[in-house]
Amino acid sequence: MKKLIEFIPNFSVSREHDNETCEELIKVAESVKDCMLLDFQSDGNHNRSVITMIGTPEGIEEAAFLLCKKAAERIDLRKHTGEHPRMGATDVMPFVPLKGTDIGECVELSKRVAKRIWEELQIPSFLYEESCTREERRNLANCRKGQFEGMNEKLQLPEWAPDFGERKVHETAGITAIGARMPLIAFNVNLDTDDLQIAKKIAAAIRGSSGGFKYCKALGIPLEDRHIVQVSMNMVNYEKTPLYYPFEMIKTLAESYGVKVIESEIIGLTPAKAMLDCAAFYLKAHDFDCMEQVMEYRLLEGEE
Repeated sequence: MKKLIEFIPNFSVSREHDNETCEELIKVAESVKDCMLLDFQSDGNHNRSVITMIGTPEGIEEAAFLLCKKAAERIDLRKHTGEHPRMGATDVMPFVPLKGTDIGECVELSKRVAKRIWEELQIPSFLYEESCTREERRNLANCRKGQFEGMNEKLQLPEWAPDFGERKVHETAGITAIGARMPLIAFNVNLDTDDLQIAKKIAAAIRGSSGGFKYCKALGIPLEDRHIVQVSMNMVNYEKTPLYYPFEMIKTLAESYGVKVIESEIIGLTPAKAMLDCAAFYLKAHDFDCMEQVMEYRLLEGEE
C-alpha cells in the first residue's frame, strides 16, 4: 500500500498582492514527483495563500523544501501587510498522516524538513503541534505571537530559542512553524455588519483559549472590500468540536447584537465526515452512521 501524507503550507502572499509569486508556488507544487496539488486558495484581505497537496513521504519532503525556498526568493515580509497574523514568508507547514502513515512518521518528517530549511536556507523554525519540543509551542498562536516585526526580540527570551536555527529571523523570510497534526478545517463565518468589535467579541466567546470550544481557534477580522466582518476559525478536531457547534453559537451571539450571519465558507479541503456530521445534525437524522450509510464509503470499503 502506497503511503500518503497531506501537506498544507500557508504563505504570506495573495493573488491580489502578487499573482506572479502565487503562480510560481503553484508551479513548484505541480513539479514534484509523487505529489499531487489538490487545491490553492488565496485571500486578499488576509494577504495569504494556502496550498493543499498529497504525496508520498519522500515527495512531500522535497516539495516542502522547494516551496519554502521559492517563497523565500519571492516574498519580503518587510513589505507585507494583511489581516492574518504571520511570522514567515512560509508561515506554517503542517504535515497530516493519511493512508499508511501515522502521526509519528509525520513528526520525524517535520524535523527533517526543519533541519534542511535551516542548513540550506538559513530560515529558523519552531516545531509545533505534535512535533513540539515544549508544551507552550504546541499552539501555533503562541509561536506566532509577536509576528514578524516583534520576533527578533521574542527570540532573545530563554524559552523561545528556535528549534532549528539561531536567535534571529531571516531578514525577509522570517521564521516558520513546522509540525505534524491531525486534519484541521479552516472555517469562516461572515456577518452583515462592518463593526469589527462584534466579530472580535464573538471570536473571544467561542475560542478555546478564552473559555469557548476547546478545539476552536477564532479571530474577528474585517473584510474591507465587502464592508463586512468575519469570524475566522481553525477547527483542530472536528470530531470533538463539530462545525455546527461554533456556527450555531455565532448565530445566537450575532443575533444578540442585532446582526445576522450572511454565509459560511470552508477554506481548502475538508474531511467528508465533517460535512456529513453537519448534514445529520441539521436533518435531525436519528442514529445516522456515515461510514455505514453513505454509499461512497461502502463502495470504497469494497475496493480495499
